[in-house]
Amino acid sequence: MGLGGCIILIAVGAILTFATDWHMRGVNLDVVGVILMAVGLIGVATFSGIARRRRVVMPPAPVVEEEPHHHHHRVDGYNDGYGV
Repeated sequence: MGLGGCIILIAVGAILTFATDWHMRGVNLDVVGVILMAVGLIGVATFSGIARRRRVVMPPAPVVEEEPHHHHHRVDGYNDGYGV
């Protein structure tokens, strides 16, 4: 179950606990809602812990300064046909 599923569990649990006044024989929907919210919160905590361990921090690449290119031209201006 991913992060989206955990958020849905929290939302459904909150709706059952706070936004409904349904009464079912043998089922307390307030308790079911609290359980769903708790499971969703545990899932979010677990997911964030796993995601934090998976994150790989790459060290910054070393900066290498290149030497300026020196173009050697022949005295007569001919460059062997390979550009500048």
